[in-house]
Amino acid sequence: MNGLIDSLLAWMDKRAENSARRVAQRTGRRNFLSRAGAAVVGGVVGGTMLPMLPYDRNFGMAFGQEGASPDGDQTDCEYWRYCALDGNLCNDCGGAIDQCPPGSEASSVAWVGTCANPNDGRDYLVSYNDCCGKASCSGSFCFTSEGERPGYRMGLYNDINWCMANASKGYHCTVAVVVGLAE
Repeated sequence: MNGLIDSLLAWMDKRAENSARRVAQRTGRRNFLSRAGAAVVGGVVGGTMLPMLPYDRNFGMAFGQEGASPDGDQTDCEYWRYCALDGNLCNDCGGAIDQCPPGSEASSVAWVGTCANPNDGRDYLVSYNDCCGKASCSGSFCFTSEGERPGYRMGLYNDINWCMANASKGYHCTVAVVVGLAE
C-alpha cells in the first residue's frame, strides 16, 4: 500500500515540476512578478486593470452638497420646514433635520409651526424641538419665526429655552420634525 502512495506522490511531484518548468520557459521572472503584482494590487480582468479600492471621484463635491435633498437644501434657513424656526440647525451641529446630535436629547416640550411645502403645495404641521444637554452649537442660526405669537401662547412662542422641562437645561440646537398635514 505504501508503494502505491509513494508512486502517486512521485507522479504528482513530477507533474507539478513539469508544469512549473513549462511556465518558466514561456515567461520570465520579471514578467511573472509584474503580473502577480498587478493581480494583487489591481486585479486583472480582460487585460485591463480595475481598481479594487474605492476612491473619491467627485473631488470633494459631496461635501458641498451636504444637506441637499430632493425637496430643497436642508442646511439653508430658507428651507420650507424652517418657517417658524428660531435657533441653530441640528443638521449643522452633528445631528440631522429630525434627530438630535449624539450626546443631546430632544426637549420634552416644543413649539409648532405650519409650513407650506412648495414642492407639493400642501401645508404641514412642524414641531420644533430643542436639543438639550450640550453646550450651544455654533452652526447656522436661523430666525424665521413666521406666525410667532407672544409669550402667552406658549405653543407658538419660540423665544424661550424649551429645554426647561428636561433635566439638563443647556440648549444645543433645534430640529424640525414634520408631524403631519395641517388641515
